[in-house]
Amino acid sequence: MKAVIQRVANASVTVDGEVKGSIESGFLILLGVENGDNESEAKTLAAKIAGLRIFTDENDKMNLSLLDIDGSALVISNFTLCADARKGRRPNFTNAAMPDIANPLYEYFCECLRENGVKRVDQGVFGADMKVQLLNDGPVTLVIDSKELAKH
Repeated sequence: MKAVIQRVANASVTVDGEVKGSIESGFLILLGVENGDNESEAKTLAAKIAGLRIFTDENDKMNLSLLDIDGSALVISNFTLCADARKGRRPNFTNAAMPDIANPLYEYFCECLRENGVKRVDQGVFGADMKVQLLNDGPVTLVIDSKELAKH
């Protein structure tokens, strides 16, 4: 799984003109599920993200986690994170898991965030054409690959 985590002051997702998810301070997480990803990776990735200390404390140091600030998460499924753009000019998306595999892992990842103490986890609509708005805070943006977490 690949996740792009953006620290936000607020974020929302709209589908067909209707707001489906909206958060204040927290993380906007774009999540790509790749072929071969599994529940163990989703669980590890969710725990890592919930505990990331990238919010500032009273000394303006990044020492606080999403849990420390009682922040929220907005999780958006995004198969394009799995693109292979090494050849040519048109990305290849064959690394992205098929929807019947990706959607349950996306849902499981969201549940794992909740199990790790994130009280509010809003979601986009899997497979939909979504419009995402956000106000970056920092900006602070991280990219995490679950396969890299397994190596450490």
